[in-house]
Amino acid sequence: MIQTVLAWMRLLRLPNHATAVADVLAGFLIVSRTPFGEWPADSLWLVIGASLCFYGGGMILNDVFDYRLDCVERPERPLPSGLISVALAGSVATVLLAAGLLLSIATAVFVQSPTPAIVGTSLLIAIVAYDFQLKQTSVGPIAMGICRSLNWLLGMSAVGSQERIEQWIAPLGMGIYVAGITWYSRREAGESRPKVLAGAAAVMFMGLVLAGSFPWISIQLGQAGWLVGDRQTSWYLLWSILVTAILARAVFGIADPTQARIRAAVSNAILSIITLDAVLVLAASGESWAIVVLLLLAPAFSLSRTLSMT
Repeated sequence: MIQTVLAWMRLLRLPNHATAVADVLAGFLIVSRTPFGEWPADSLWLVIGASLCFYGGGMILNDVFDYRLDCVERPERPLPSGLISVALAGSVATVLLAAGLLLSIATAVFVQSPTPAIVGTSLLIAIVAYDFQLKQTSVGPIAMGICRSLNWLLGMSAVGSQERIEQWIAPLGMGIYVAGITWYSRREAGESRPKVLAGAAAVMFMGLVLAGSFPWISIQLGQAGWLVGDRQTSWYLLWSILVTAILARAVFGIADPTQARIRAAVSNAILSIITLDAVLVLAASGESWAIVVLLLLAPAFSLSRTLSMT
């Protein structure tokens, strides 16, 4: 029984789910600017549920379509090892993805705007397209980046009001960052080439630079949020430190492209999504909400000690 539960947790990539919640929460807070202490709108909880369903369904579907490859390259995974049947996994993935879509539609009804339903439908299509066909092609990393950007937009759409154009910079930058991570990790089960890894790290850097420009552009448009006075310099310094720490691990993998190094760099980059989201929330909504987002590191880090994130 315990072995089966652990197998499902591995199949779902459970530590990663905290990053999906962080994205939705960050998107919601950046648009809503909800004062700390005020209970967020119920629509937030609907899109968090939708995001978790989409993420879980996508992770399972990924392994269903990768079953034959994993039997050769990753026989220890839940499906090739026989701990979970492929048919059951496919059924659970279908239910989760359908639940994600229904929750997105429910959010649209709740906020009286079609946007959450449109974003949810787009995310469902992107997930299935990536898992079924695109991940083995050159556009696979782009498709994964689109999924991450749409997850951010799901949180933004739950506010029910018109987002400002500069607020799209954060999800776009984070999507490019995740595209870089996906490209970096593509050969983690085999031999990785330093030039390919360097290119992927460069894409990660470009995404982080773009996401980090969101506060600066907001300030230029008179939407400083928390960033008043000397706080701007402190925020940029904090963002720069985070970017350096993430890319340093990626550089270690480029210098020594072993499976262990690559997986360590990828796991670090994925976990860092929560911290990056928290710092973006800091710029818009202040320390208290940033700490709330940062607290998602606790379950993510704890679970990552025993469950693989890749």
